[in-house]
Amino acid sequence: MTTNLVRELKTLRKGRGVHAGRIVDKVGAGLAAACGITRADGPAAARQKLVTRLTELVEQLPEDLQLAARAAFGLIPDVRHPLYQERVGWVAAMIDRDARTVRRRVDEAVDQLAELAVTTARRDDGGWHTAELSVAVALDQGQPEVLERYQVVVDSDGVDSLEFASVFPVRRRDVDVHLLYGGTLQDRGSPLERPGFTLVPAEPLARGATYDFAVRYRLLNRDAMHPCVLHVPERPCEVFDLRVRFEHDRKRFVRTFDGVLQRSDTEPSGNQHAVDRAGEIHVRFRRLLPGLLYGARWGGSAVCSARRAS
Repeated sequence: MTTNLVRELKTLRKGRGVHAGRIVDKVGAGLAAACGITRADGPAAARQKLVTRLTELVEQLPEDLQLAARAAFGLIPDVRHPLYQERVGWVAAMIDRDARTVRRRVDEAVDQLAELAVTTARRDDGGWHTAELSVAVALDQGQPEVLERYQVVVDSDGVDSLEFASVFPVRRRDVDVHLLYGGTLQDRGSPLERPGFTLVPAEPLARGATYDFAVRYRLLNRDAMHPCVLHVPERPCEVFDLRVRFEHDRKRFVRTFDGVLQRSDTEPSGNQHAVDRAGEIHVRFRRLLPGLLYGARWGGSAVCSARRAS
């Protein structure tokens, strides 16, 4: 079983990796079974399952193999080179090693991924993914507010709950939460942790349906709002739209993160983004991949941390 998976993974890493055209034709029977891909899945659904499962498995690799594996399969947005060897060269430059060393790491990662694929169960994805997440943050008032609007796509029949967490760090006890529309909201987690919820629609959702809901957060005071919105999706997300409105300071520069790989030994630097004359920023991220960091930070990293959200 693992021998076949190793061969299929080596085939998959060629060309554009997970972003190759006719992706269904590049996924062998063993890899399809490991990812839960069925004949009923079209190209988009198959690619989504493939990316989700590969990301989940890569996260279980030793840290020195993760970067090589992500790049090899095209799981880093900035490294979507059309050829495998180009992605190998990118990793070699990043870690200051030669290409031969990187290829050895990729081969070792492939062997371990094949073993993990047959020995670890898939995470339950809840049968849905995010089509668009729109977040608006208002900091120009005594009590900061955050509005999150979700549009999700249902991937299996009978989905009766959607789990998600806020995309900004705050303790649950420091924020009032109100569901504007979309069903019934149930709290989960601790008052000392970032807010996490289960959204229960009025009726179970059918495969192929789109579903909308919106949540408003009102923080109890300014100090409760940490200076960042950092989103690490657990499932694919097609669009993440983020707006932040600041108070007074229009010369501020914000750091934005578009698919950054988090590493324990380095702090991601992000890209500098200027606040406009109205005191706002607007950034839009597309084709988000699970496990990577997206969002904005306008303060020190010591007070900001990213926790995975749906």
